[in-house]
Amino acid sequence: MTGEKRSGTGMPMWVSEIQNQRRVLLSIGVGALSAFLHAPAFGIDVDPTAQQIQAAFEQGKAAAQKKMSPERFYVRFGVADEVQPKGFLITKIGALSAMATHMALRGMQPSEADVMHVLEGTTMLINITIFGNTPDFAVNSYMVLDQGGKTIKPVTVRFDAQASRSVVWPKSPRFKAKVVAWFKYADFNPKAKTAVTVYSGTGEESNFPLNFNEID
Repeated sequence: MTGEKRSGTGMPMWVSEIQNQRRVLLSIGVGALSAFLHAPAFGIDVDPTAQQIQAAFEQGKAAAQKKMSPERFYVRFGVADEVQPKGFLITKIGALSAMATHMALRGMQPSEADVMHVLEGTTMLINITIFGNTPDFAVNSYMVLDQGGKTIKPVTVRFDAQASRSVVWPKSPRFKAKVVAWFKYADFNPKAKTAVTVYSGTGEESNFPLNFNEID
């Protein structure tokens, strides 16, 4: 935002206020912040710190300068084959970087309202593409997480009622569709080994083993 006030670290003042509200002290200098921005972070961060927010912005801006897609910050899983189930999830850090990339490509910066919308989100999105042989095969599809035998159900699930043709149509599998689910952060462990399972409306099942603690 043009003309916005900035803290002693060079970050927008409202970003520092987010950290203060969470009772985290801004006690690092510019040099330490620079080192932090290049340090890897692992796991799904439910409450990103001000430094993590700034790092996400910097990564997004760098991606925009290289003309990269904002979707590069999605966490992808599954086989790269064009007719095998695959998906992605979006963490808060990933969403911030993707937002920064998208805005920078348009010569803009994220607004405070845009950032707070991400930070205050209570659910994580998981999007999986599945394949079948009828146009309505994804109707009534469902998705769950499993963590050590505990089943976590989504708060919302959406699916393509009308699937689109796959790249091998009219051969099998002829159609592809998306199943999107939102899971409450309060319901699952963001640092645990997790199995994501999607069930198509026709009964097929696809399973994806993930380790949330290794997500960066």
